[in-house]
Amino acid sequence: RESMEVAAKEQQPEEKKAERIDGKVLSQQIKDGLKIEVDEFKSKHGDVALSVILVGDRPDSAAYVKGKQKAAEEVGIKFDLIAIPATVTQEDLIANVRRLNADPKVHGILVQLPLPSHITENVVLDEISLAKDVDGFHPLNIGCLAMKGREPTSVPCTPRACMELLRLSGTKVEGAKAVVLGRSNIVGIPVALLLIEANATVTVCHSRTKNIDAICREADIIVAAIGQPRFVKKEWVKEGAVIIDVGINSIPSTNPNRPAGATRLVGDVDFVPVSKVASKITPVPGGVGPMTVTMLLRSTLDCAKRSVQNQSATEKH
Repeated sequence: RESMEVAAKEQQPEEKKAERIDGKVLSQQIKDGLKIEVDEFKSKHGDVALSVILVGDRPDSAAYVKGKQKAAEEVGIKFDLIAIPATVTQEDLIANVRRLNADPKVHGILVQLPLPSHITENVVLDEISLAKDVDGFHPLNIGCLAMKGREPTSVPCTPRACMELLRLSGTKVEGAKAVVLGRSNIVGIPVALLLIEANATVTVCHSRTKNIDAICREADIIVAAIGQPRFVKKEWVKEGAVIIDVGINSIPSTNPNRPAGATRLVGDVDFVPVSKVASKITPVPGGVGPMTVTMLLRSTLDCAKRSVQNQSATEKH
C-alpha cells in the first residue's frame, strides 16, 4: 500500500511556478558594466555628475533619493543632492533648475516627484534642459519617443527598466500581444510606446476600460502600472504569460511578529496565485524598482557622453 501511495505521488504533476525576473541580480550585472564605462569616462573627461533636487521632507521621496545616491556612488557617478524646503516658491525652484542647466559640469538633472501642491510639476519639468533630462519627461523627449525615426535624448527610466527586464529575461516582444494597465505619463504611455517600437501589438487599459479581465486574458505580456494592490488576478492571466509588475503599494502587514500598524509592500499583481499560471514574473519589491534606478545611471552616463561629443563638434567648428 505504501509503495502504491508513493507511486501515486510521483505521478502527480509538480505545481507550476513562474520564473522570477530578479531585478536586483539583473540590475547589478548592468551596474558592474556601467562602473567600467564610468571609470573610463572619468579617466578622459572628469566626473560624470548627476544633480537631484528634493523639495520638502516626504519620507518616501527621501528614501527614493537615498537609493539613487547609493547606486550612483556604487558606479562612480558624482551625486549632488539639492534639498529645498517645501515652502519654496515655484520661481525659486525654477531658478535652481536654470542654474544647473547652465553648469557645464552637471550632466543630468532630476527633480524628485511629487512636488508640493502649490507648484505646477509640468512647468518645472519643462525647464530642465533637454540635454540633461535624465528622467526623459521633457515633452520633446516623449514626442520623439512617439514618432517613428526620431530618437529621444533620454527615455523615462521605469519604462526603460520594463523593456530591459523583458530583454534580459529572454522574452520575445516582437509579435506579442501586450497589455499595459495604466496610462500615466511616467509609466503607462511611454512603456506602451516602447512596446510598439519593439513591434508588439499593444492595448492600453485604464480606469474607464470595460472588461479588463477579458483583455488581460489575451495578453502574452502584461505590464501592470495601475496603482492598485493585487489588482491583477490569477483568472485574468493566460497560461505562460509574462508579467512585469510596476506597482508599489503599501498594505497592512499580516505578520504577527511585527508591531501594530506595520505595513508591507505588494505590487499591482496578486503575486502568489498569478505565479502559478505565468511563465515569468517580476517580484515586488526587487523587480522593476532596482532596474529603474540603474536605468537612471545609464541615462546620466549617456548624457555625459553626448555632452563631450557636442563639445568636440563645437570646437571643430
